[in-house]
Amino acid sequence: MTVMIEVKHLFYELDFLLIDLLKSLEPSDWEKPTSAKLWNVKDVASHLLDTNLRTLSIQRDGYFGEKPPQFKEYKDLISWLNQLNADWVNASKRLSPDVLIGLLESSGKEVSDYYVSLPEMEEAIFSVAWAGEEKSLNWMHLAREYTEKWHHQQQIRDAVGKPSLLQARYFEPLMDTFMMALPFTFAKENAIDSTVIEVKIVGEFSKSWWLEKNQDLWKLIKQGSNPPTSIVQLEDKIAWKLFCKNLRPQDILHKIEISGDLKLGKRVLEMVSVMA
Repeated sequence: MTVMIEVKHLFYELDFLLIDLLKSLEPSDWEKPTSAKLWNVKDVASHLLDTNLRTLSIQRDGYFGEKPPQFKEYKDLISWLNQLNADWVNASKRLSPDVLIGLLESSGKEVSDYYVSLPEMEEAIFSVAWAGEEKSLNWMHLAREYTEKWHHQQQIRDAVGKPSLLQARYFEPLMDTFMMALPFTFAKENAIDSTVIEVKIVGEFSKSWWLEKNQDLWKLIKQGSNPPTSIVQLEDKIAWKLFCKNLRPQDILHKIEISGDLKLGKRVLEMVSVMA
């Protein structure tokens, strides 16, 4: 079951909320630590600007100023991306918060305009590797980009104690996209056919997703007739951090309910829905 996740209409809203958030910050807020661990609030905002400018340069304009080398393994790609991100954040430390806000405001609109222009069913410039895709359609690429913008803004909101974006309008497309990594996460997990895993998010937003093993493949399904072999329940405010690798399973096992098959349930907690 693959249903297109529609997010185009949310990019402008998310950017408006980001700029409004950043303009409300006190000088001391910019130095507060975030769940991104090595980055403070200003660093995360700088990374969001980097993402905007790279999107416009590479995706819209077709300009690859820094071409990636050939990677033998996925971890090598991640290391390269991490260094790329760190280089920008370090260089942007000389930018003031006001300069960052101005650049984010102008570039954000251009990025949203570009995203809205993309035909959802055409092949994307980049695949969504964390979902196990070698080629992706634009709708999936856009959904991935939405999760990046959402989770970095949420990192800032958490750090400065501002209201979260856990309302269904913003959180449901985020989690729908994150769950696209479930089949890839379970790809090498042995189980008999008709095994069903239910992942249940509870809190301000509540919803369940189901994964089923059928003919040697794991697939996301609508709620089926077979009872779940394992049910994993976790809070919304924990779920996004876990799947973004801001938290690790061993940190939050005591806050998660797993019923049924414990091994399969714990496998859900290994899912990572970002390039990390």
